[in-house]
Amino acid sequence: MKTLVCTTPGTLEYGNTERPVLKPGHAIIKITRIGICGTDLHAFEGTQPFFNYPRILGHELAGDLVEADGADGFEIGEKVTFIPYFNCGVCVACRSGKENCCINIEVCGVHVDGGMREYLSVPSKSLIHGADLSDDELALVEPLAIGAHGVRRADIKPGEFVLVIGAGPIGLGTMEFARIAGGEVIALDINPVRLGFCKERLHIPHVVNALSDNVLERLKDITGGDMPTVVIDATGSANAIHQAFQYMAHGARFVLIGLQKENISFSHPEFHKREATLMSSRNATRADFEHVIAAMKKKLVEPATYITHRVHFDEVQANFNSWIDPRTGVIKAMIGLV
Repeated sequence: MKTLVCTTPGTLEYGNTERPVLKPGHAIIKITRIGICGTDLHAFEGTQPFFNYPRILGHELAGDLVEADGADGFEIGEKVTFIPYFNCGVCVACRSGKENCCINIEVCGVHVDGGMREYLSVPSKSLIHGADLSDDELALVEPLAIGAHGVRRADIKPGEFVLVIGAGPIGLGTMEFARIAGGEVIALDINPVRLGFCKERLHIPHVVNALSDNVLERLKDITGGDMPTVVIDATGSANAIHQAFQYMAHGARFVLIGLQKENISFSHPEFHKREATLMSSRNATRADFEHVIAAMKKKLVEPATYITHRVHFDEVQANFNSWIDPRTGVIKAMIGLV
């Protein structure tokens, strides 16, 4: 079967590998769609933590179930996606229902080879029913679940001002689920095109450009001087994260969805006097996947809004590098195998 491998940072190579053989407790999916996410782009750039090469990228996937063992309730031929964070089931995190941060986690396309190939073997327990969604919609469930999980961590109350920093695909999904939770969403980014997308396509009521606006004054103006009670970073930028500590209201929660490699530092007195809460948000749980699918079916989220670029699998190598450049206007690149 045809496979695309990131051999070293900046290099993708097509090759041929054997089709996977069914193993006990596993299922084989014929891949039909692959979404490109920040993890893939950062791995290609060489800036992704927890990463080694060579690696087959890809974990935003949709496909058809072709073989399965131990997949009770699933039918051969049905459309599926899956939870790409393979957990051990026995560590302290798994025992407490936090399989998303399993001590021994293996993330598909990061720690183990992912889905940029025709067929993929996954643990049967990770399968998610297609629920009559399209291939495009199913491939977008996972990135939207990342945002939904961060929003759940933030425990947003209706009417709260929620500042989401970063208007990439994860940030946009975070904004959507913050809105669904009842938050008054503020989008902060440095890219005017993406901020325009937030306002025009997602109907985000407040947008702030970190390059051209006085961010503190704009946030004070929007919140009536209070500042946001929820701040969520979806950039993975050390500078953006450090700047964001000053944007918190007293009593605020700061949730880090974005991931970067360096230490985080902030003024302890400023953080302490706010009695602020700092949280990380890693991956997502089955409950988050189900929440996203339910929102899609109710048309609270329109996944097609995010897809700006489409290519066939044979064209990925030639186009991949362009998706790193924000000037191309890419929000979500979608790869088709059929």
